[in-house]
Amino acid sequence: MKKHNFSAGPCILPQSVLQKSADAVLNFNNSNLSLIEISHRSKDFVAVMDNARDLALEHLGLQNKGYQALFLQGGASLQFLMAAFNLLEKKAAYLNTGTWSNNAIKEAKLLGEVVEVATSKSDNFNFIPKNYNIPADADYFHCTSNNTIFGTQMQSFPETQIPMVCDMSSDIFSRQLDFSKFSLIYAGAQKNMGPAGTTLVVIKEDILGKVSRAIPSMLNYKVHIEKESMFNTPAVFPVYVSMLTLEWLKDLGGISAIEKVNNQKAELLYNEIDRNPLFEGFVPKKEDRSKMNATFNLKNDELKATFEDHIKQAGINGLNGHRSVGGYRASMYNALPLESVQVLVDVMQALEKGA
Repeated sequence: MKKHNFSAGPCILPQSVLQKSADAVLNFNNSNLSLIEISHRSKDFVAVMDNARDLALEHLGLQNKGYQALFLQGGASLQFLMAAFNLLEKKAAYLNTGTWSNNAIKEAKLLGEVVEVATSKSDNFNFIPKNYNIPADADYFHCTSNNTIFGTQMQSFPETQIPMVCDMSSDIFSRQLDFSKFSLIYAGAQKNMGPAGTTLVVIKEDILGKVSRAIPSMLNYKVHIEKESMFNTPAVFPVYVSMLTLEWLKDLGGISAIEKVNNQKAELLYNEIDRNPLFEGFVPKKEDRSKMNATFNLKNDELKATFEDHIKQAGINGLNGHRSVGGYRASMYNALPLESVQVLVDVMQALEKGA
């Protein structure tokens, strides 16, 4: 049976990427050696790292604009601390839109003053705050573009004269933005790019070197830039799979092409959530809904067993909501085909007809 993988992360990857990466584990570049047993400083793998970094900048339109792309370890959770270590001298401004931004705030407070410019916590993070003021004397402004747990997404970003830092872990490469508005972007690979184990960091070099504290080498962006993401042994397999995924995206036509498909998927599912009397969305305002993670619930818990039986029979995987929210969450990352969303909609409609 074909599986329809709505997992929030680690998530679905293109079948062609899975096949190529599986082949490379057995025989990389016809070397009769495995990708995961060769030196990370070998000519073949250095070419992988260079290509992955170049493709990331190319997709974001940031080539030759003073940015560097890095593939680091520790996930976005380490970037919560690392960004503050490199950029926070006295005060930073944070927008709190959910669990991950809340965790970023917690880490930054270890290093300086944090101003929470706005939060949607009072409504269990079911909307994106707007019309807030960002202190002009802050060292940087931090936001989270998409909130996987609660199903919200920033559809616009504030204008500010200070550096803007963004955690794009769950919607990187999914839509067109003016990425030059951001001085630092970071994203765990396991949502739209590759398997867990590596994190993309895209940073504008001119924002570095402005804090007075000593920065440990492993946390210092400058060190990683100088060593071209090879300061320590990188996560070889996740970087390789990320490179393949970025090549796949380029062959499709880039971000502009995948955005059209992502919009179709989101429209199809949200229209059904709004139309079907058995379901309700977690995010009431359409302008705040995530196109990557649609969160919803049954209005009648008595239908739960029947619905989940239908889900299983249809080959749908990974639909359960985060444990802190409950309900259901359909994660529609780049590699999820429109066909899979249609299968979920068909199940929702079948439940309505049988209720």
